[in-house]
Amino acid sequence: MIAGEPGRASWFQRFLLPGFALKAVIIGGGYATGRELAEYFVPAGPWGGLAAMLLAMAIWSLVAALTFALARAMHAYDYRSFFEGLLGPGWIAFEIAYLIFVILILAVFGAAAGAIGAATFGWPEAVGSILLAAGIIVTTALGTSAVEQLFKYVSILLYAVYALFLVLALVSFGGLIGRGFAAAPPPSGDWIAGGLTYASYNIVGAVVILPMLRHLTSRRDAVVAGLIAGPLAMLPAILFFVAMMAFYPAIGSEVLPSDFLLRAMNIPAFHLLFQLMIFGALLESGVGAVHAVNERISGAVEARGRPPLGTRARGAIGALILAGCMFVAARIGLIDLIASGYRFLAWMFLIVYLAPLLTLGVWRLLRTPEPPLEPLP
Repeated sequence: MIAGEPGRASWFQRFLLPGFALKAVIIGGGYATGRELAEYFVPAGPWGGLAAMLLAMAIWSLVAALTFALARAMHAYDYRSFFEGLLGPGWIAFEIAYLIFVILILAVFGAAAGAIGAATFGWPEAVGSILLAAGIIVTTALGTSAVEQLFKYVSILLYAVYALFLVLALVSFGGLIGRGFAAAPPPSGDWIAGGLTYASYNIVGAVVILPMLRHLTSRRDAVVAGLIAGPLAMLPAILFFVAMMAFYPAIGSEVLPSDFLLRAMNIPAFHLLFQLMIFGALLESGVGAVHAVNERISGAVEARGRPPLGTRARGAIGALILAGCMFVAARIGLIDLIASGYRFLAWMFLIVYLAPLLTLGVWRLLRTPEPPLEPLP
């Protein structure tokens, strides 16, 4: 396939796959379970929370559009190549920040999977974590094609289940949702901080998914895909947040707001379906994070004239990363991981990614002409 050759890449691959991939990295343990929404949006109330989510969505769209366009201009389809082009020798600063990010979010995913297994099936928490780790290792070992297929089919399941979730929530306790919004005060000043924090640590997903951008045919493709990515990534969260407002403010203290709402609906079959969907969301998020590491290492290996990483090497790298992350999850727990670690990540990525992108990146993009067609690696 030739990158940039019309007709060889599908409309889905050019415009929707990047947004689905961004959603896959972002949704993770807290967004899928509602814990992140409780942490960053519920304190601002119903209207303040929605305002914060729209602010975060706009930031995601802007940053994704700039990142995708710059990546294509630099022919950079893994995070090391991208930051070598953006920061020069300073690229190592992002490498350090990203490794901390991977450890933290995979620990969150492991803790969430364990909590879901315990809440749904009564399993020991280690069982859910181990099943998630196994799924991540197998998928990433199979390479980019398998990762793309996972993002596609889990995304279809996810959007369908979240839409049904909102419908059932309106049927079950729609009156409470309406009263929650009707009685809520206007957005407070806290909503801006919540939106900025949430956007800042999550937007690193735009760099994590660079391997998915090889199908773009032009700079216009990159910008359009980036602008679409924000709404695709935030829509399920907005649907979830609206349902959560039926039990505002008490829902903010729940470890698994999703399980709380599902028990309130009292529809056992949908409860099971939703929890399985969350597990799928955790799987695609973990796969996205580990696949980015595999692609970064594979790119470095190929630059030395060696063959790209094979299935065994990719699986071994994933297993090594996950072993350490699941240990962190067991030691710290889901709420503390999200409350403390994510704010630290927001500041890290603001310094090593967002600030350089919005200054050096924009300057370089304006000075770089549209790149010619290039063969895919």
